[in-house]
Amino acid sequence: MDRVHLDLVEGGCPHAASSHPPRGVEQAVSNAIRAGYRVGMRVRIGRVAGRVVGYNIGAYGRYSGASYPLLVNTRFGVAKCSLGEVAAA
Repeated sequence: MDRVHLDLVEGGCPHAASSHPPRGVEQAVSNAIRAGYRVGMRVRIGRVAGRVVGYNIGAYGRYSGASYPLLVNTRFGVAKCSLGEVAAA
């Protein structure tokens, strides 16, 4: 398996009370794992090949983990994806 280099970017939410992701994010990530989307799995986003590199635990913003729980590395960069946007390759 190819190694993927990811940079950690410090973020924050002024109203976040804890470091634990909200229930909706936890549920979405759990659903993705139960559906078989594990880190390292090859997937496709439409016709674009990619590989699952992690899970989106972001609790706010346009692409929160509750709706877009998968992080997929493609030749265009890393994308936050919903389960409906990806398919096993």
